This record gives sequence, structure tokens and C-alpha cells, in this order.
Amino acid sequence: MPSTKNLSPRQLSALTAGLLAFPISVGIYILTGNGIVGAASLLLIFGGSYGLILFTLEKFIYRKIKLIYKLIHQTKATKKEEVYFKYILPQKSIDEVREDVEKWGEKRNEEIELLKKNEAYRKEFLQNLAHEFKTPIFAIQGYVDTLLNGAMEDMAIRKKFLENAAKNVDRLVNLMNDLDEISTLERGEQLLYKQNFIIQDLIREIFESLSIKTHNKNIRTGIKKGCESPITVFADKEKIRMVLINLVENATKYGKPNGSIVASVYKIDEKNVLIEISDDGIGIEEDHLGRIFERFYRTDAARSRDKGGTGLGLAICKHIVEAHGQSIHVRSTPDVGTTIGFTLESRRD
Repeated sequence: MPSTKNLSPRQLSALTAGLLAFPISVGIYILTGNGIVGAASLLLIFGGSYGLILFTLEKFIYRKIKLIYKLIHQTKATKKEEVYFKYILPQKSIDEVREDVEKWGEKRNEEIELLKKNEAYRKEFLQNLAHEFKTPIFAIQGYVDTLLNGAMEDMAIRKKFLENAAKNVDRLVNLMNDLDEISTLERGEQLLYKQNFIIQDLIREIFESLSIKTHNKNIRTGIKKGCESPITVFADKEKIRMVLINLVENATKYGKPNGSIVASVYKIDEKNVLIEISDDGIGIEEDHLGRIFERFYRTDAARSRDKGGTGLGLAICKHIVEAHGQSIHVRSTPDVGTTIGFTLESRRD
């Protein structure tokens, strides 16, 4: 018997009808000895069997197939879809239905994998968030308890503990402000007030405002030679100021003493400008490069927390740049340095 694996319902009906009609018509021919009667019985039995089998397939099997389609689509059918289910769908082969179900299954599997990744990210985010809040809160609690238990009488200890408690309060305030900022950006509620301004002038302002921090590590700052010619961009100046401050502060934290931070500005084409902040610091391992713009992600949790910050700076940078319809990227090599660049729109007339 030939394989029925890839047969259509019509082919399967014809094959089954033939298998039924042939032996019966041969038996009638043998009994009657009349070839015309045998041939007529073959045609009649084949035609009747074919019609009955095909009707049964379409009536019962395709009714189940229609139910499967309704389940996998998960939406109420429109009038047009009802016509499709009633008149067009029965013409599909079993193989075509199998392909549709397989595609649906693949899509569901992709959605499940995405949900698993999102769930893992959510758990990691909540753990990091709890740790970021817990550290300063426990520190404040420790200082206050120590003072209340008698250390308040010592003026030197009292001042030192209150100063440390104040620093941790500032850390909590900064954390709340950054969380509020990134939540607003993610919801798309942050309005952008775009204007034309020279990007090199803003970079120089940032270098000047952070000069105390860079001076403490004897880090030199400047604009790369050949990039000094004024280039005008069209963006929200204060938001880009926030981006540059975060990038320069990060370069300072992880830069080597007696190192340098260099800003580069390139006109990519008539519509876009590339801004890069480079340092010659400790660099980032390749495994971490794809995640440094995630909230609270730290390449080295202990070392990063020792250097302060909320762990939200680069995530905020990413959201601000993407709110401008632009992109941000990173290149880094351990013990060589890191370059973080982003694009902005060129001057608008």
C-alpha cells in the first residue's frame, strides 16, 4: 500500500475509494461474467465511495481543524474571517494546516522565551534595587543607633557619624531622583526642548564643571586634535548635558591616575553627528559590554559600589539618546580604555 503521509484529502479519498471499489467490482465481474456490469459497478462504487469519504473528511475532520484555527488565532473572527473559515479553509491540505500550526507553535515558543528572559531580568532588577536601597539605609541606621547608644557625647564621633549619615541620605535622594528620571523617560513623558548649540562648547563646560574630580586623580581632559572646529547639533541641551556629565564622571571613576579623557566630535553626514568620550582606564570585559546600559548593571559590583553612584547613569544616557531618535554604543578593552559614543541630529536651519 502506498504511503498516505503527504496525500491531500481528495487524493486520500480517491485512494481509499479505489481500494474499496476495485475488489468489489472484480467480485461482481466474476459472479456475473459480464464486463460491462463489472466496469459500471467499478465506476458507481468508486464515485459513491469517493464522495462519501471526502464528505466525511471535510465534515468532521475539517470541523476540528477550524476549531484549531480559532484557538490559535485567539481572537473573535470577523465576517471576512468567518467566510474564510467556512469556504476557503477546507481547501487547505493537511500539510498546509500542519505548517500553520508549527508556525504558531514557534511563535508561542519565542514568546515564552521572551517572557522567561523578562522574568529573569525583573528578578535581577528587584534584587539590585533592594540592595541599592538597603546599603545606605542600613548605614544610616547603624550611625543613628550608635549615636543614640552613647556615642553622641563624643563631639568628634558625633560629627563624623552625622556626616556619614548625611552622605548616605544624599545617596538615597540621588537614587530616587535617578529612578524618577528613568521612569519618566521610559514612559515617554519627558518633553524635549530641542535647540541648535555648539557641542564642543557644552563639552568644555562639562570638563570645567568636573575639573575638581579630574584634578584629584590628575586626569587631563580635552577635545581631540582635529575635532575642535565648531559643530552645531539640534537637541535638548540640558538632557545632553546630563548625558555628557554621566559619561565624563564614569570615565573619571574608572580612569587611571595621570590618565586622560578625550572628547571627539565627527560629522557623519549632513544629518548626523557622532560624539565620543574616551578614557585610558581599566576598561570593560567583552562579556559585559552588551549589558552596561541596563539599570543597576555593574561589571564588578563591589568595586563599582565603592566608587559611588546609583548604577542608573548609563541607563539614563541610553534613554535620553534614544528619546532623540539616536543611538549609543560602547567600545572597550581591559587595561586599554573605554569609548562611549552617541549620535545627535545636525543643525537645523
